[in-house]
Amino acid sequence: MQKAVVLEPETVSILARMGEQIKLARLRRNMPVEEVALKSGVSRTTVWSIEKGSQAVSIGAYAAVLHTLNEIDSDLLLVAKEDAYGRMLQDQELIGKRVKRK
Repeated sequence: MQKAVVLEPETVSILARMGEQIKLARLRRNMPVEEVALKSGVSRTTVWSIEKGSQAVSIGAYAAVLHTLNEIDSDLLLVAKEDAYGRMLQDQELIGKRVKRK
């Protein structure tokens, strides 16, 4: 039995916003849900769930729908690209090592 993932409210809000943005992208292209579902290889229900920001939908389904919307799945490459927090931690470690050498 797989354990359900519990998301922070902030993350739930981000998913909902992302779903709205995907829906707007579909509407701007004048594509009905049925067309997106067919071209993406998912059900209409899955498209609707994505547009609601459902956490139960796989990231693969999100990617398939984004690809159908004129290949905007490449936007997924932006996830964690600018890792400001990770870079800060790394810089602190590097500076600490440099100080020790003096």
